Amino acid sequence: MAFESLSERLSAVFKRLRGKGKLSEADIKEVMREVRLTLLGADVNIKVVRAFVDAVTVRAVGAEVMESLTPAQQVVKIVHEELVALMGGENEKLHISSAPPTVVMMVGLQGSGKTTNAAKLAGYYKKQGKNPLLAACDIYRPAAITQLQVVGEGVGVPVFTLTNSTNVPEIAQAAIVYARQNGCDMVFLDTAGRLHIDEPLMDELQKIKEATSPNEILLVVDAMTGQDAVNVAEAFNEQLAITGIVMTKLDGDARGGAALSVRHVTGKPIKFSGIGEKLTDLEPFHPDRMASRILGMGDVLSLIERAQQTFDEQKAEELERRLREQRFDLSDFLEQMQQMKGMGGLQELAGMMPGVRASDLKDADIDESVLTRMEAIIKSMTPTERAKPDILNGSRKKRIAAGAGVRVEDVNRLLKQFDQVQKMAKMLTGKGRGKHRGRMAFPL
Repeated sequence: MAFESLSERLSAVFKRLRGKGKLSEADIKEVMREVRLTLLGADVNIKVVRAFVDAVTVRAVGAEVMESLTPAQQVVKIVHEELVALMGGENEKLHISSAPPTVVMMVGLQGSGKTTNAAKLAGYYKKQGKNPLLAACDIYRPAAITQLQVVGEGVGVPVFTLTNSTNVPEIAQAAIVYARQNGCDMVFLDTAGRLHIDEPLMDELQKIKEATSPNEILLVVDAMTGQDAVNVAEAFNEQLAITGIVMTKLDGDARGGAALSVRHVTGKPIKFSGIGEKLTDLEPFHPDRMASRILGMGDVLSLIERAQQTFDEQKAEELERRLREQRFDLSDFLEQMQQMKGMGGLQELAGMMPGVRASDLKDADIDESVLTRMEAIIKSMTPTERAKPDILNGSRKKRIAAGAGVRVEDVNRLLKQFDQVQKMAKMLTGKGRGKHRGRMAFPL
């Protein structure tokens, strides 16, 4: 998970403070020395570490901590606020042009994920009501255009190509003209990358920039490359004056050095973060929420937003009606599981809950296959059995278990969980409890 090792080490540092009723200046300096070592161990840029530690120390040795009745909490509060400031303060959205189309130029090294993240962004804005277009401006990498067409189809966004031209700025300009003529209000230019920063690459990107006057130049960088990602961001910013960063593989970066360093080094915000391999695994980067995750405070807002994106409003209303009428059956139960799977891994979702740290989950039995197994069991039932699970006798259970490739005990376990959900539904929708009605999550 993102920031896993950093979060665990910082939690251990602050745990030592909690038993102290009062903190001396020496206590704070000792803690900040540990924080400094922790950040360096997380591959945070040394200049960033120095500035961060100085800022926290100045505030922590002041009256708000020294005279506080809860000094340890005050130190954590200061660290949280400084982490938020370090990563940019607040989420910065893309600048949407008042005269469409909004042109977004995607740049980065080869292998950083430009093509996939161009499609992810286009899909994200399509869900926001935009009509985006993807433009194939990488004519060098074998199958680059085909890849863009595949991911474009995956998010339902058309791809513009100009196969009879090798003039990349001309292709980019033609894409913008096509967008205007066809009512597309956003254009994402998927440009070529190299394995390293070189003069031909930068010259071509400069020419595309001059030809299209993009509203945004987004650099795509791989969070797992740590300080290399920061160095790449610095170099691209010097050459192109980028407007923002899309940080990929943030879910796999246990240290977090790149995310904590890049804003301070470049002055440019992380606008989006990649959190998985699916074309929907992209979310706006919120510094305050990320700081809360780092310090084990959870990220409930992101969890709610992910649920809102996953759960269909009309289906939710139908489910609520079925709950009220006590007609909730195993088909409804299956649909709830499928929607929950769409929200992401169980461990990732648990990590967004306040007070749950990566170390808390290390030995927890969070079986990612449990939903798949339960889904297989229900799909092995007939429609009548799903609607009336009371008719499931021993022979029927054996048939269902064989069809799902599980044991009869697994079928019984699922039926017991379903029974718990039904009892909960009766409590929530019973007489005089209408005010408690709402969407359900089932126990796993």
